[in-house]
This record gives sequence, structure tokens and C-alpha cells, in this order.
Amino acid sequence: MPDKDIDGVTTTSLAALSLGLPGLVSCTPAGIIRLLDEYAVDLSGMHAVVIGRSSILGRPIGMLLLGRDATVTYCHSKTRDLAALVRTGEIVIAAGGHPNLVRGSWLKAGAVVIDAGHYQGAVGDVHYEEARSIASLITPVHGGVGPMTIAVLLEQTVTAAERRLMSPPAAPHRSRYR
Repeated sequence: MPDKDIDGVTTTSLAALSLGLPGLVSCTPAGIIRLLDEYAVDLSGMHAVVIGRSSILGRPIGMLLLGRDATVTYCHSKTRDLAALVRTGEIVIAAGGHPNLVRGSWLKAGAVVIDAGHYQGAVGDVHYEEARSIASLITPVHGGVGPMTIAVLLEQTVTAAERRLMSPPAAPHRSRYR
């Protein structure tokens, strides 16, 4: 049931997102957008490079960015010359599933870098030490995207419960085979 999909990952929720319809959105992408809003990153017209194509993170964040008038390039672990494509991004969302995949030398000076990876030892998809002096904004692993995911999950839980309380009760199901 889409009205109970607080994670925003059912096919109905993803279809609504891709069509620009209202609904609950995948929590990590929604949290990333909140983070960008909080830091007043104007996405309109910016080139965003999304590394990752998962249905719960990569694809939805790209759709949310498109909804904010960013130009989006999707990349993944099989993308040829990934470093060159990343270097074109004014915003880089790293969700590729490989520790320290994105190196500092791959980044455009002043890029906004969102690291959605999380591995043992406070390591993400971006080599933080190399990237932090090049990026204008960068999320840390531990304390960056993770808390935003949890915040959106909690908010969507409340939203779903409120919607459920406000909707009329469903008619009882009656079997035609008594």
C-alpha cells in the first residue's frame, strides 16, 4: 500500500516520483535535498553528477534534482572515464557502493559533494581528506547523510499516520464466496 510506504521504495512511490506526483519519497534522497536546502544550494541550472543507479538512492535523487531544475548525469561503476565525468559536476552525489571511489583530483573546484556511502571505519564513497580542500561543501561520513535519512523516515512515519487517521475507513471486504 503506497500510503504505508514510509521508505518511499515501492513501485507506486517510485512511479509517482518519476512523474512528479505527490507521495512519500525514498528517505535518503529526500534527506539529501533537505541538506542542500539547509545550506541554500540553488540547484536550478546546476550540473549534478549522480554516481549510483539504485532504485532507492541513485535514481530517486536524480529525479528529485531534475525536479529542482538541475541537469543530471547518471554514472555508475561501469561508466567509462568516471573521473572525467565527475570533474564536470558542480554537485556530486556519491552513492556508488565503493569505499573511497571518488578522489579529490576528480572534483571540480568548489563542487558541492554529498557522500551517501558508509563503510566500516567512517569511510564513504568519497576520499574525504582529498576532497575536503577542493569542495565548497562536503558531507562527512557519520553525521552527514545518515541523520537526514532518519529524520525523513520519522517525518514520513508521522505523515503516513496522519493521512491514515484523516481518511475515511475502508469498507469491509466481503467475499463473494460465502
